[in-house]
Order: sequence, then structure tokens, then C-alpha cells
Amino acid sequence: MFLKTQTNQNIENYTSALKAIGAFSNLFSSSDKPFIQYRVAENAFCKAFGAENLARADVAFDAVINGYGVGIKTFVLTGSSKIEKIAEFNSRSSELRLLKGLDLVQKLADFRNQRIAFADRLYHTSNRVYHIIGRDKFLIKVFETSYDFIDKASIEILEETKSSLKFKDALNEYNFNFSKSVLMKRFVIPEDCIEIPVEILEEPINVLLGLMEPNGKTSVDFTKAKLQTAIGLLTEEELIPFVDYVVLPLYSPEAKKKSKEPIVPEKSQLNQWNAGGRKRDPGEVYIAIPSKIRSNAPDFFPEKDVVFNLKIPNGSVLSAKVCQDGSKALMTNPNKALADWMLRDVLMLQENELLTYEQLRKTGYDSVKITKSTDHEYFIDFTKLDAYESFIEKIAETQDGQFKLFL
Repeated sequence: MFLKTQTNQNIENYTSALKAIGAFSNLFSSSDKPFIQYRVAENAFCKAFGAENLARADVAFDAVINGYGVGIKTFVLTGSSKIEKIAEFNSRSSELRLLKGLDLVQKLADFRNQRIAFADRLYHTSNRVYHIIGRDKFLIKVFETSYDFIDKASIEILEETKSSLKFKDALNEYNFNFSKSVLMKRFVIPEDCIEIPVEILEEPINVLLGLMEPNGKTSVDFTKAKLQTAIGLLTEEELIPFVDYVVLPLYSPEAKKKSKEPIVPEKSQLNQWNAGGRKRDPGEVYIAIPSKIRSNAPDFFPEKDVVFNLKIPNGSVLSAKVCQDGSKALMTNPNKALADWMLRDVLMLQENELLTYEQLRKTGYDSVKITKSTDHEYFIDFTKLDAYESFIEKIAETQDGQFKLFL
């Protein structure tokens, strides 16, 4: 497990942070069980252990570090185990509604396993773990459990009702909720978990007010000294990430809207290598920047042909630029670098093999999210089915045309 690879000092910093955060639970809840918001849990983990936070991405992991894909979960404990959500399949619900019993479980296993394998390819992870922050009465229990594929060969149905389907394999127990298209997993609390006693402050607001100087400013001594190994591990920017991003489709939005094949153009975009007119390299591809993005976010990308860094999920950095008339294409230099990563490594297409929308649907992703760090530093992440359409709806709802959104 991941925690066994960490130093005592890292673990002490981490548990101190959780204890301090839990102390302020009464700001949000009157329960005797510490309150820790899931984003705060992710930030605390990544800060303490130096992991990469994947909050900007929509993948099976919340963090990656040293070849580990980590799913970070925080929930209230009840008894010796707890059933908690691990995946949603809203975009595939129409397919799942047609199935029952073992056929449904087999399809769920395919969707779940494909999602995990996709994340493994994206981040080059060779190990996976669930990291759990369980909250009990004045106590936090930290433990880890394996992050497994569903073993299709050992699936056994436990119970099927009008609302859910319970099943298990050789390793885990699961529950699928029909109406919400949510897959849940039973997490068993081990005896050797880390227990962190938490003293919940009765009047946390008074404590915060006591940190204010007469001029209304926060005491510098407090933020730098008292919280350096606790709440200070989380900066304001990390607690509420204020990021600039756009979503780009890997298909033709108009064709998808009209259900007109081919939804992924066969002679342009990621299939540009298949266009006629001249001999083309199998790696000749680009990602289209639709007019709706260009007109509503004209300053998001650098000007045409200005080179910038594009960091891909596995940590490598590609040299990229916006090109073509109207700045309607995102390409890399060399051009094949984008194809080698996206088409070969992640989508597992052979050279001269056309990308189809059905292949994108099977992965659960049909768009990419481009996040802007600086004017010359960008990140690219795959994002879920229909994410581009959802993003365009947000554009329509944003009156001032700004794309800086709280995630």
C-alpha cells in the first residue's frame, strides 16, 4: 500500500493537517464526527506527500505519485464497513437500462475496467490504491485498500431488486443503483488503520475572530507558524482552485447533434492523415478549436504560430501552437507527437487506423480539457462524454463571457 512507502515525517504532517482541519468542523456541521470536505482531503494528501492533484481532470484517480494511481475518499463511518460511490455511468445509462442480471453486471464490469485501464495508460500507473479518510465520533481513521478491476470470471449476483443490483467478485462487493446509474463498493475498515483523535472546537468562529488583528487583517504569525504543518498546508488557491480552461471536442459537434455519421471526421482533425491531395504521414493530426470557443475566448490561446508548452497527463511536455486560417487548429511540433500520445498510447490505435466515435464512447471520453496555467504553460486532459456540450451551455449562461470557473 502507498502509506507504507512514506516516511514517518510525511505521515505525521498529514495526520496533523487532518486533525487541525477536523477541529474546525463546527463551521460546517454540528455532528460529533469531524467534517472534511472531499477537495480539502485531496489537497491535504497531495500537499503532504508531494502527489499530483488531478482535480482538474475527470479520471478514475484523484492523485498520482511514483507510479501509484490514488483514489481519495472521505466519508462517515458506520460499523465495520461502508458502501460508497466509486463511479457514475450517466452517459451510458441508456445502454445499461436495457440489461438485467448477469448481462448488466458484465457490462458494468466492462465500463468500470475500461475506465481504470484508460487512467493507467494516461498516467503510466502500475499500482492503484484507495486512500480512505473515515470519520467517526471525535476520530478520523485513515486506511488504504486495493483499487481493483472487477474480476468478470468470479462475478456472483447477491440480490436484484427494482432499484438496485448487488453483486460481488473474488475481491470486492458492489451495489449498482439503477435510477442514479451509480456503482458503489463496500469498503471494509481494517484493524491496523491510523486513528487520529480530533478535538472539535465548540466556537470555531471565535477562534478565527481571535486571529484577526485590530485592522481586520489575519495575523501573519498565525498563518505561517501555527498552521505550517496543518491548515497552512492548504493555500487559498488550492482550497478553491480558480482556473482558466476550455473544452475542445474530438469530433464534429454538428454531426453528433444530428447523429450524422461519421461523427469523427474521416479526413480531418484526428484523422487528418487520411485526407487526400498529397501523401501524408500517419501522425498528421490536430484538435479542432470550434468557432464558439474562438469567439467567446479569443485570448485563451496565444496568437497563431506562437509556441507554448502543453503538458500531457503522464508528465511529458509537448511543444504546441495554434495554426490554420482563423486559428482553428491545435497542433504539436513535431506533429506526430500528438498522435503518438493520444492515438497510439492512450486510444491504442494502429497507424492508418481511423478513429471513430464508437471508439471514443467505449473509453467514456470524447473531448479534452485545456487548462491554462500561464500564457505559455497549458495542461491537456481527457474529459467525459458530452463535456463539450455542457461547456457550451456554461458559456451561454455566463453573461460576462469570462471562462474562469470555480470547480
